[in-house]
Amino acid sequence: MVYQMCMGFMKGDRDMASDLSQEIFINIWNALGQFKNESSHKTWIYRITVNTCLQQIRKEKNKKRVSIGEGFDLADVPVSPAEENHLRLYRAVGQLEEVDRLIIMMVLEEVGYDEIARVIGISDANLRVKIHRIKKALKELLQYAE
Repeated sequence: MVYQMCMGFMKGDRDMASDLSQEIFINIWNALGQFKNESSHKTWIYRITVNTCLQQIRKEKNKKRVSIGEGFDLADVPVSPAEENHLRLYRAVGQLEEVDRLIIMMVLEEVGYDEIARVIGISDANLRVKIHRIKKALKELLQYAE
């Protein structure tokens, strides 16, 4: 669940998602004493995941990244069709607004709408409208990428 969320926020970058997942589990471990049972453990972990991902995005905006693979042709790396579809989806999700990314990643993880609404802090009705709009935007992004 954490890794999948990170993949969405990191636009399909597996290495970044893996590193960020590790950081999140460290944050969860360090915050265990602060858990107050006001929500489910899963909701609490989602909240930590989202906050850590958003912090990482803010850090990345302030840095200029240089790829160590410059000149390296990714076409040489074998990727299965299913893997390519997942990467296309993560790239499309990465183009969404931060809150929309969070929502759709939770939908993809099959989190219940009531729990998503609690994590985001909106009503169920508002969430359903947002999900409809997000799916429409993703469909357009995926069609554009073909």
